[in-house]
Amino acid sequence: MITNPQQQTVDAAITSRRSIRAFLPTPVAREDIEAILEVAARAPSGTNTQPWKVYVLTGPVKRELAARILAAHNDPEQAAQHTEEYAYYPRQWVSPFIDRRRKVGWDLYALLGLTRENKAGMAAQHGRNYEFFGAPVGFIFTIDRVLEQGSWLDYGMFLQNIMVAARGRGLDTCPQAAFTQYHRIVTDVLQLPPNETVVCGMALGFADHGKIENSLVTEREPLPGFVKFVD
Repeated sequence: MITNPQQQTVDAAITSRRSIRAFLPTPVAREDIEAILEVAARAPSGTNTQPWKVYVLTGPVKRELAARILAAHNDPEQAAQHTEEYAYYPRQWVSPFIDRRRKVGWDLYALLGLTRENKAGMAAQHGRNYEFFGAPVGFIFTIDRVLEQGSWLDYGMFLQNIMVAARGRGLDTCPQAAFTQYHRIVTDVLQLPPNETVVCGMALGFADHGKIENSLVTEREPLPGFVKFVD
């Protein structure tokens, strides 16, 4: 088995990555943000198309985006007028995917003391997505509408690179598909051109380890459950 300091460093960056849902207000240096994105851009992409585009939010625009989305999110009539531009989740849930989804949701809510009856509490927790969970840096990722499914696969590798590069610098992240529902507000606030569609958001910062929600460690299927060696 291969084992060396480089392998241990890379493995540690990957395995320590978790979706953090409470951040400290500690600023992240711009040079660190730029370094993370520069490293992440080494992600592979078919014929080097590099389909990613990133909007980095750290100031008034970030606050405006959060305020406008939360205003819509907190008003059922307004929220009903906003739908995702693409289907992130399956239209029909089946096992084992629905089981995993339910488990992680109820595990998180249990830590926060939220019961099934507390719909307002769950909605408020979901709403914290739009404040990037208090992180000092928010990313919004877009892709050109002309690109197809293969470029979305490439995009996933770019996003993973960001999260791993962040861990290598002692920073944490939370990838957020929640922003896709409010893509029209995102488009308006960021003045996105018509050819761009919102892929997702992401929070970046230093985890607040004093918050109970950050103690959640999600389970992973054991290797035999998803791997088959074929000789």
